[in-house]
Amino acid sequence: FTLFGVLDKTVTAMGSRCLRRWIHRPLRQQERLKARYNSIECLITDRCFQTLQRLLKQTGDIERISSRIALKSARPRDLLVLRDTLTVLPDLHSVLSQIEDNEIARLQNQLGEHPQLLDLLRKSVVDNPPVLIRDGGVIAPGYHVELDELRNLSQHADQYLLDMEAREKAATGINTLKVNYNRVHGYYIEVPRSQADNVPAYYSRKQTLKGVERYITAELKSFEDKVLSAKEKSLSFEKALYEQLLNSIAESLLPLQQCANGLAELDVLVNFAERADTLNLVKPVLTQKSGIQIDSGRHLVVEQVSDVPFVANDLNLGSQRKMLVITGPNMGGKSTYMRQTALIVLMAHIGCFVPAKSFSCGPIDKIFTRIGASDDLASGRSTFMVEMSETANILHNATDKSLILMDEIGRGTSTFDGLSLAWACADYLAKITKAFTLFATHYFELTALAEEQKTIHNVHLEAMEHGDKIIFLHAVKEGPASQSYGLQVASLAGVPAVVIDKAKQKLHHLENTAYLEQQAGTGNHQLDLFTGKEYHPAVSLLSELDPDQLTPRQALELLYRLKGMI
Repeated sequence: FTLFGVLDKTVTAMGSRCLRRWIHRPLRQQERLKARYNSIECLITDRCFQTLQRLLKQTGDIERISSRIALKSARPRDLLVLRDTLTVLPDLHSVLSQIEDNEIARLQNQLGEHPQLLDLLRKSVVDNPPVLIRDGGVIAPGYHVELDELRNLSQHADQYLLDMEAREKAATGINTLKVNYNRVHGYYIEVPRSQADNVPAYYSRKQTLKGVERYITAELKSFEDKVLSAKEKSLSFEKALYEQLLNSIAESLLPLQQCANGLAELDVLVNFAERADTLNLVKPVLTQKSGIQIDSGRHLVVEQVSDVPFVANDLNLGSQRKMLVITGPNMGGKSTYMRQTALIVLMAHIGCFVPAKSFSCGPIDKIFTRIGASDDLASGRSTFMVEMSETANILHNATDKSLILMDEIGRGTSTFDGLSLAWACADYLAKITKAFTLFATHYFELTALAEEQKTIHNVHLEAMEHGDKIIFLHAVKEGPASQSYGLQVASLAGVPAVVIDKAKQKLHHLENTAYLEQQAGTGNHQLDLFTGKEYHPAVSLLSELDPDQLTPRQALELLYRLKGMI
């Protein structure tokens, strides 16, 4: 499932391709987007999107047919599809004319009606043409007199001979006269030798046989010349007429291409109206004020594949709230929350309604993502190298109007290298770039950034422990998380119980031997990765002392000294 897969309920191939182009090329021009919103709103209010979809289903892919016509490669059935599509246009105009909307009116004008072209196609092409012109039978009867005559000759030669025989009998009075044909001698008039004296002067003797004489006339010779090559001539002439027909249609190529574009865009807008009505989407509000506000936003794709109700969440970004550091358990929904934000912003910038109770957004110029783990072994790039390359691209190219999703930066290297990189990247994005950033991390130390910079805020995804199990609530709350619940998630993933038990023992040992714990916003404690007897100077100081040998004054001085170190 993808965003395109969920949104694409278009009824034409042109509309489907247009939707894909819109998703790949979102717009920054708010006026054009607002025009699309208004059109969708009108289509929903008037409930005419269903009628329009029914009519659009009867249209063909005239976008590609136009290309084939330009290249002189259009097949007979392409012309039939074109004719059927043009036949539907008056009905489309009838429905569209009832909608009072500037964008709809523009598309209606772009469609046109093309009565002359439609009349030409009705006259020139049969109702059920063959697949290829080489088989003939494409040009309709009555379109060209000479072609009809050639077809008549090749298809009705026997009847012509019978008619001629009756005429000649009446003209000569010879009742035993016959008009025949054979492959050796062709067409001839056969008369018994006893009647040879009654043969008219315009008969020319062709062959003498025992008991009969065979003759030929100028009319029969002319007929013979025509009928023997009538089929070849008919097919050749029909191909020439088909070529002329394509040339005639090509003169209307630009209006046809405009009509195709109009049908494609109309199909997408009608599709957006149907999706908004079916999926409970709302009209976005675009402003010039910097920020992104989402009330009860949903992930449209996850919502469609999930068997349980989706937990909607809010998001508020503005000039004083540029970055959200997102913490919480694995599987808690951090990536979903980040991606649904990007999808909502993207949908708004292709002119579509969005999955939320309300959505307003200021100018956004780009969406950057650094999500997931992948390598590029063919180019010799490790997973961490790919991660850093994508991060570098974001740091170089993002602006204060960009939306950035950063998920688990620095996890592909050592703990302290990764944490340092994540801290520096977050600090750069907040101080220098000042972009709207969703920064998901398991480095709890990054939550301290909110204390240093006013534009950074902490949020977390809620979860609850129930015995040895974890319950994900998927609700976004203010403040940092207390822990990541990594062992519980590993257990859910099917890691053997013996491994989980060993990990619990190791975790307990690490927590007990750590020198300092850093208090989380909720009052709970989590291991500080920057501390420990191996790194903090206070540990070295304490390890050299014997508490039993300290005087009260020395102990008090040591306490002040330790406080100064912290």
